[in-house]
Amino acid sequence: MLFSRLFRLGTALSLAALAGCTPYLHQHLLATQPARLGAEVTANSMWRGLPAPKTKSVVAVYKFRDQTGQYKPTETGASFSTAVTQGATTILLRALEESGWFEPIERENLGNLLNERKIIRSTREEYAAQTGKKQPALAPLLFAGIILEGGIVSYDSNILTGGAGLRYFGAGASGQYRQDRVTVYLRAISTNSGKIFKTVYTSKTILSQQVDASLFRFVDFKRLLETETGFTYNEPSEMAVKEAIEKAVVALIFEGFAEKLWTPRDSAEYNGLPIQNYFYEKNKNLGIDVLGRETQLRRSSLAVGADASIQQYSGDYAQPLRRPGAEFTLHYQANASTSLFVNVGGLQLAAGLGGASFNQKFGYAEAGLLYRLLPYDRFTPYALLGGGVTGRNQLRGASPLLPHIVVGVGGEMLLTPHLGIIAGIDNHYYLTDQLDQVSTGRYNDSYFSGRAGLVLYLGKTAQEKAYEQMVKASTPVTDKSSNAKGEK
Repeated sequence: MLFSRLFRLGTALSLAALAGCTPYLHQHLLATQPARLGAEVTANSMWRGLPAPKTKSVVAVYKFRDQTGQYKPTETGASFSTAVTQGATTILLRALEESGWFEPIERENLGNLLNERKIIRSTREEYAAQTGKKQPALAPLLFAGIILEGGIVSYDSNILTGGAGLRYFGAGASGQYRQDRVTVYLRAISTNSGKIFKTVYTSKTILSQQVDASLFRFVDFKRLLETETGFTYNEPSEMAVKEAIEKAVVALIFEGFAEKLWTPRDSAEYNGLPIQNYFYEKNKNLGIDVLGRETQLRRSSLAVGADASIQQYSGDYAQPLRRPGAEFTLHYQANASTSLFVNVGGLQLAAGLGGASFNQKFGYAEAGLLYRLLPYDRFTPYALLGGGVTGRNQLRGASPLLPHIVVGVGGEMLLTPHLGIIAGIDNHYYLTDQLDQVSTGRYNDSYFSGRAGLVLYLGKTAQEKAYEQMVKASTPVTDKSSNAKGEK
């Protein structure tokens, strides 16, 4: 009795301590955090993957602003705070500078710059008049061959929401999540002709999630234990905008190769790994929907596989036993969701103590249809339906071939684009009651199987074929064009 009370007291104190410490899991105890440099997220890896430019291009950005006009959503409506940052121009200028491909010039607050230059000229003129010493003239302002325009064109909230929870005897946990999305457009314009050279757009999801756990239980007579803990994480929208803008700058650099806007220092970079990775991502993006789900088939049309199984007989003898089996399969993809299959295998069925009542080996061949519920995902549940015949050694008074129907369900997970693992259960139901050579009861003989194995997909997948076509059509050709400064 004493041990039980001590255990309950310890549990209560532990849960209370956990709930009390939750606010400090990601910060220092009772202390503020000092200022630090801004988080870079994935920018450093993107800039390191870029080839070096032959020369930097002078570009101007007048205004890269929020064009959504949307206010931040709340549970009670909308607040007066904007949904996205209003400083996108500053973010874009830094991304251009960090990329190493551009020389951005000040145009957002051009009036301030011109006023300051007027002040400098006026001061120098006064100084020259007082001292008689002529002062040097100010250097001329740089001009840009390309103007970058665009902005944040969309902020979609609650494009995907969900959650789950479980509660049992007063103890439970739950979680919720929400996804928003910000979309950025960026275009390059010639200052010489006004022609729009290229327009690119990128998007970034913004994740918000909440996890909590609670306990409500009577630990003793008139003693109630109640505790709760949890955390909420909201991805900063400013960081999402920053990532989207930086991705747009990278896309504009690679797209500029094909438009001859700028050139890499090494001509081999026209067909180098970075641009191949970019076109691979661009091609892959053609098969991705708005929620980030792929819409191109991951599996090639022809596949072979093998699996091991465990069978349990279900018939007229008592005490069914589990026995091993093996199967080889051939699949042909008829359409996006349906495959034709042919299976050939062998198995053993037994019943009774040590197989004394019934123990026999069989071979079978069958064919049918397999339906994949999620054909575009790496993991997909499946269902199959088919028929075939089971063969056995000739026995006196017994038919050597037994027709059957097979139904089953399972799942398949792709480890690589050409190799997957499968696991499932199925039932073979015979159209006669002669599997065990005993005809009793209302139902025919059958057996259940649980199986797991590997499947190998032969040939190129739809994604690989589309990628090859994309590279042939989109890879830029080496060109000796000059850098776009003023002549474009």
